Amino acid sequence: MFELIIFFLLGILAGTITGLIPGIHINLVGVFLVSLSTTLLNSIQSIHLVIFISAMAITHTFVDFIPSVFLGCPDTDTELSVLPGHELLKKGQGYQAVLLTCYGSLLSIFTLLLISFPFILLTKKIYNFLQTPYFMAIILITVSIILIILERKKFTALFAFLLSGFLGWCVLNLPTLEQPLLPLLTGLFGGSMLILSIKNKIKIPEQKIAKPRGEIKKSLAGAFIGSLIASPLCSFLPGLGSGQAAIIGNTFVKTNKKGFLVLLGATNTLVMSVSFLALYTISKTRTGAAVAIKEIIGTLSFENLLLIIGVIILSGIISFFITKFLAKIFSTKIQKINYTKISVITLLILITITTLISGFIGVAVLLASTLTGIYIISLKVRRTQMMGCLLIPTIILYLF
Repeated sequence: MFELIIFFLLGILAGTITGLIPGIHINLVGVFLVSLSTTLLNSIQSIHLVIFISAMAITHTFVDFIPSVFLGCPDTDTELSVLPGHELLKKGQGYQAVLLTCYGSLLSIFTLLLISFPFILLTKKIYNFLQTPYFMAIILITVSIILIILERKKFTALFAFLLSGFLGWCVLNLPTLEQPLLPLLTGLFGGSMLILSIKNKIKIPEQKIAKPRGEIKKSLAGAFIGSLIASPLCSFLPGLGSGQAAIIGNTFVKTNKKGFLVLLGATNTLVMSVSFLALYTISKTRTGAAVAIKEIIGTLSFENLLLIIGVIILSGIISFFITKFLAKIFSTKIQKINYTKISVITLLILITITTLISGFIGVAVLLASTLTGIYIISLKVRRTQMMGCLLIPTIILYLF
């Protein structure tokens, strides 16, 4: 029991660290663990690693909104393409923005308790039907069309979606590239953000430490319904992430900008949590953390699933308070930090990680995806359109 607690706490610590590093995509958290798993298993029990990964993954989904809000503030020319959290940051309400996502993430922990066993029962009955290749392709195409239609600049969004899809198809078909998702997603979602931050020399206004006001109960209710509808859908559909789930959920339950932050927090954590249910039920991996667990222990037993659910609940509650504490520190210190230097250092770290894991070809991909990300952001469409880099290759795979 003592060892279980140690690995649980180490997982929370690791998730806090990875969550604070800008540009590290949530689906990439498990990449490093998979590469190290064979050597670690010689000295560490597999169940300890499962606990570590589960706690780290859930903690990451809470904490990663801090760099998203505080270290990803865009120039006014690109504000339409990013989360409402940046608009609150520029008004001195960055703490509120992070707190809203925390409320949503914590809500999703209790939502998981309600849907776990119904999800398991229903999934076993309908999954084989949904797995028909052409049927899956039709669903993915339909979801992609919906995400494009929801944009104000529909043709521009379509172009951005196809451009990122072409890039993704090229990268995923490079035969000599190790871990292609690392440079691809890091460049599109991390490198592009950091380059723009350096270029624009952003200045952060003084932040206020205050709780969100207004109809927070209505936002929580909307986030509950929206995440309940959209998050399980992502467990069946490869290529969809929490960003798309939040947008889909928002079409069913219309929310304001603060409500959308609650919804985004809820879907971010619930998509991760449901990925463990999907691993147990249909043996499919939808997140990097689920991939790592499958690589380490293979088939997930019911006892291990119950243990993971327990870890999710406890780590979620602890992560809520950790994120609040860190958000308060960031809010009080952000003005004193040289924003440009942080962005440069972070970019150098990402280049180093990419070089070590994916080699110089990976660095070339990182450069190409970063430039593509910068261009798509300049088009003033949602960044979720860049997930075409995964959706289009997946659609092609099911069709052909």
